[in-house]
Amino acid sequence: MSRSYLERILTACVYDVAIQTPLDDGATLSERLGNRVLMKREDLQPVFSFKLRGAYNKINRLSEEARQKGVICASAGNHAQGVALSAKKLGIKATIVMPRTTPDIKVNAVKRLGGRVVLHGDSYDEASQHANKLVEERGLTYIHPYDDPDVIAGQGTVGMEILHQHPRDIHAIFIAVGGGGLAAGIGVYIKQLRPDIRIIAVEPDTAPTLARSLEVGRRVKLEQVGLFADGVAVRQVGKTNWPLLRQYVDDVVLVSDDEICAAIKDIFDDTRSIMEPAGALGVAGLKKYVERTGIRDKTLVAVNCGANMNFSRLGHVAERAELGEHREAVFAVTIPERPGSFKQFCEAIGKRGITEFNYRYADPTQAHVYAGIQLSRGDEERELLREELEEAGYPVLDLTEDEMAKVHVRHMVGGRGGGVENEILYRFEFPERPGALLKFLSRMGRRWNISLFHYRNHGAAYGKVLVGMQVPEAERGRCVEYLDKLGYRYAEETDNPAYRLFLS
Repeated sequence: MSRSYLERILTACVYDVAIQTPLDDGATLSERLGNRVLMKREDLQPVFSFKLRGAYNKINRLSEEARQKGVICASAGNHAQGVALSAKKLGIKATIVMPRTTPDIKVNAVKRLGGRVVLHGDSYDEASQHANKLVEERGLTYIHPYDDPDVIAGQGTVGMEILHQHPRDIHAIFIAVGGGGLAAGIGVYIKQLRPDIRIIAVEPDTAPTLARSLEVGRRVKLEQVGLFADGVAVRQVGKTNWPLLRQYVDDVVLVSDDEICAAIKDIFDDTRSIMEPAGALGVAGLKKYVERTGIRDKTLVAVNCGANMNFSRLGHVAERAELGEHREAVFAVTIPERPGSFKQFCEAIGKRGITEFNYRYADPTQAHVYAGIQLSRGDEERELLREELEEAGYPVLDLTEDEMAKVHVRHMVGGRGGGVENEILYRFEFPERPGALLKFLSRMGRRWNISLFHYRNHGAAYGKVLVGMQVPEAERGRCVEYLDKLGYRYAEETDNPAYRLFLS
């Protein structure tokens, strides 16, 4: 099987549409990490992603009869653009089924490339089901984003280029994994020629599809996945990809959303290019691997696999990047409510930079401060600062890892409810499109009073809402049943200490 894939990759037809992307030095990252960091710049492809390689290789191999009928795919972005460009190059009609949550920038990009866009459903799975229905009705050829040998071979040309561009020692290559097409293609090629090079898969810790599958030795289908890195938000690796991933992936590194944001900033600092979250996974995993293993003076390659970033998401990324680099601490601190105490607290922090400061009167004796504080020595300094504040008599709650506090509470300090009876708190995610917020509120119904509501649009496919409801104890079970039926991702936050300090 491996020899077959090696031949497929060596004979893959991709350069009619793709370019051989550079393998650039990450000078700043290299100096900071004590290793030579090279970045494979797939963000520089005509559609700003590696996806056109596999799409073109697959479509180019279709029979004349299949070409006449046309092709179809389901995708929210990068694969859609790859299929549209490939079909246009070959003079083939392409239908692209995209979720209704897809941002206009991606929909318009596909249209400009000549693709016929069909908007259907709120998720990739729903769009894919509709695409398969159209395959049966119209005889179109389905171009899968990852679960196909020709697609895998097309993506494998990235590995071929890496060895041509840097034939000397490489310790490891770090590759983002969603369905696994890119990692399978690079892995099977690299391991046939250079088995000494480690293939490291990188996944968000909210979508550990491959990691969980390798743990149990079979393909696992996750019930749900995180949506921040939407380009890899896949619940199950491809059936065709799985044997290759199991054989050739040496390790999987899981990274947080904050670590992805930090990697986006790192790549920008070195290249002045802005990756989408999935596109920065390789660098995020590389950094975590160095931190975990302590390796020095090695050559490490990260595949920067996509740059289709929505401009409206940049504020959120910048806000979280310092946390992901462990350069910011977020504390909730209780201080005495008396003249001079605010100044005294600032003196206790010292000359460290303040990134955020929210003050809220609690009662005649005390107040709560939500503070963002710059760090120069990461988690070690964060713990030291917490100890210093506690020794100075300040109760401290570390909110640096608290998702609800970072997404919602920091924007709500000052809105305490003053003892709302029977209040419970939930975080929701719902498909983001015009009218989505109204639909969400309508589906929430009028059964229980909404006592708190905070919504933020991050420019992503999914909106985030914090909701407080007044639900008597006897009705809590019925409330959970109702929320389950709504079909939205949610998590209860009633016991979150940040809620107790600043909102309840």
